[in-house]
Amino acid sequence: MTGTRIRDRRLDLGLRQADLAQTAGISASYLNLIEHNKRRIGGKLLSELARALQVDPATLSEGANIAVLDGMRAAAARTIQPIEANRTEELATRFPGWAALIAAQEARVDTLEAEVRVMRDRMTHDPALAGALHNVITAVTSIRATAGILASDDQVDADWQRRFHINIHDDSQRLAVESEALVAYLDAPHGDSTPRDNLIGFEEVEAFFAREIKLLDWIEAHPNAAPETLLNDYGTTNLSRGGRVLVLQQMARFATDVRLMPKALFVPAAIKAQADPSVLAADFNADLPAVLRRLASLPSGLSLAPMGLAIADATGALTYLKAIPGFRPSRHTAGCPLWPLYAALTQPMRAIKAEVVLPGPAGGRFMCYAIAVPKTSADFDASPVFETTMLVVSDPAPGPQPPVPVGISCRVCPRRECAARREPSVIDGRP
Repeated sequence: MTGTRIRDRRLDLGLRQADLAQTAGISASYLNLIEHNKRRIGGKLLSELARALQVDPATLSEGANIAVLDGMRAAAARTIQPIEANRTEELATRFPGWAALIAAQEARVDTLEAEVRVMRDRMTHDPALAGALHNVITAVTSIRATAGILASDDQVDADWQRRFHINIHDDSQRLAVESEALVAYLDAPHGDSTPRDNLIGFEEVEAFFAREIKLLDWIEAHPNAAPETLLNDYGTTNLSRGGRVLVLQQMARFATDVRLMPKALFVPAAIKAQADPSVLAADFNADLPAVLRRLASLPSGLSLAPMGLAIADATGALTYLKAIPGFRPSRHTAGCPLWPLYAALTQPMRAIKAEVVLPGPAGGRFMCYAIAVPKTSADFDASPVFETTMLVVSDPAPGPQPPVPVGISCRVCPRRECAARREPSVIDGRP
């Protein structure tokens, strides 16, 4: 809280309470009440204290940046060593520079791991790479076999020696050509400025849409146009072949949602309904997953709370993610199974609405709307393939029921008695 942050910052600077109070123009006893969170503070007094403590007023009133906290928690989830994850906000508030460094390094580690996964997948599944490696190995084997004959103790007549030398020469040239081709295939093109932090599958798609937000406006304006045509006219670059396929799929789904719920009609309806998915589904005769996706696609600044979106397949793997401050689940660590996103998979076709809260004093609260529905049409010969969709709304008004306690990952969750825990927490080294 604000008073605690003021006290921690004052102690970090080695200031006496009386000196800080004098600088701010208040009594030491009043500052003592503030530091113990017994008096609210804002306006000019907050600005005076922030100036004396050499920090931005927002740092005292709002605490650490949510994105930095998310990065720090993600970094903590990687370690197996005991770590005081329940004091993340305190560290970020007292040492914002170090906190930003931890978050930045976590992002860098995530980027490098993505690159390793890409290279591993290419080594395992890319037929072109397999063919290039085969050609190199074949040339090396041929050279080695021929050289072995020439180096043996057996007498080889001059004519055969000449033939073997020609073979070695030809195979060496072939090896040089194949090796150069392999190196060129593995290396990134010279001058390639493509961001490498989202190189695989769904992450590439999410990064693309976050970067090319005008493309969504094109679809809003031309919902009946073929996605392939729109993408070509837009002039996109730096999309992998697989990424392009996924982008086109997302564009087609978005265009379908736009045709059903045009922006000019949907925005005022969403504001009037206070973004209630059930009301909007009835108003537009739309299914709930489409409404959840449409709400998450709305731009900011509409007097609506920030809204994130998560879509997962039947295994729980995220196939689409729109993160918002405080809600940034990782694809690379096991998440908390208590989120309604996963609960919906156990109750197909049932709409779930639940308020959730993250652990810790800075734990965010979210209202979640989730439902799992079949992706495929009904078929007597095949089981349906389900997909679960969850809309996440920031800071909802307190409801009549207590919020569901969820976490980011068991590894950094302080809730020791949680029935869903799958592994010990590293916060204090105890299970």
